[in-house]
Amino acid sequence: MTAHQNGTISVQVSDFLLNCFVRSPSWKLWLSLPLSLLFLLAMGANSVLLITIWLEASLHEPMYYLLSFLSLLDIVLCLTVIPKVLAIFWFDLKSISFYACFLQMYIMNCFLGMESCTFMVMAYDRYVAICHPLRYPSIITDHFVAKAAIFTLARNALLTIFIPILSARLHYCGKNIIDNCICANLSVSKLSCDNIALNRIFQLTVAWTLLGSDLTLIIFSYTFILRAVLRLKTKGAAAKALSTCGSHFILILFFSTILLVFVFTHIAKKKISPDIPVLLNVLHHVIPAALNPIVYGVRTQEIKEGIRKLLRRARENRK
Repeated sequence: MTAHQNGTISVQVSDFLLNCFVRSPSWKLWLSLPLSLLFLLAMGANSVLLITIWLEASLHEPMYYLLSFLSLLDIVLCLTVIPKVLAIFWFDLKSISFYACFLQMYIMNCFLGMESCTFMVMAYDRYVAICHPLRYPSIITDHFVAKAAIFTLARNALLTIFIPILSARLHYCGKNIIDNCICANLSVSKLSCDNIALNRIFQLTVAWTLLGSDLTLIIFSYTFILRAVLRLKTKGAAAKALSTCGSHFILILFFSTILLVFVFTHIAKKKISPDIPVLLNVLHHVIPAALNPIVYGVRTQEIKEGIRKLLRRARENRK
């Protein structure tokens, strides 16, 4: 216990309590089943996709390596957030240690940024495939994917590390009840008796810099793709390209807009229930993870064929 410079007593907080949906306790009951199903779908679909790409030699190509990377990110995000949320719903296990809370905060911010960056690289991959098909094999190579992965890891790991550091260095004057299901930066830092203006500014700056720049480049890529697709003369080629890229773009917009909605609802929290941003924050860690392998993977003919081959091998091995 130490005296803080503004006269308050600073008590060393050893753990936090995640007190989510306190104003809408019934939400825990009706959310637990769909959240569990979404979690199982996300883990199962991404695992199947990873195993299929790993075992099927014909899928050892740059585009499928990007899909594998996206699946890994989804699995880590789900495991970081959803098991703890379900433990709160089912067993009322609200406690999370001080360091585990800031580790969760870092992983969430870092991996969401990495997922956004991966979407951008995948949009560039589709742009090259449709707008410059003859140059595709020379541009989108294994070396390109390796460099893109290193850039994605380095950019997000370095820029988001300061979010938990700035929160962890604050003085927590005995308050340890977080009005959230997860250790979101602003939900944790507002428990401090310090001025958190720097935390707010840095969080928003990083979010808009990383996600905003990614979304801008994604929109540019799909604008060029749309122009190229509309010029295709081959019968059915335009419809097929639009079907594939359209579903990808919708999923990316969903990923981005749910974040924007969360930010705006957090800003306008006096006009809406405080539980709405909490709900959006939780769902954002599981819905894209459940949809990504279906939209990007299962709808791809080569991956469907790879899954069929694996199932055939599994049946033959049983016999």
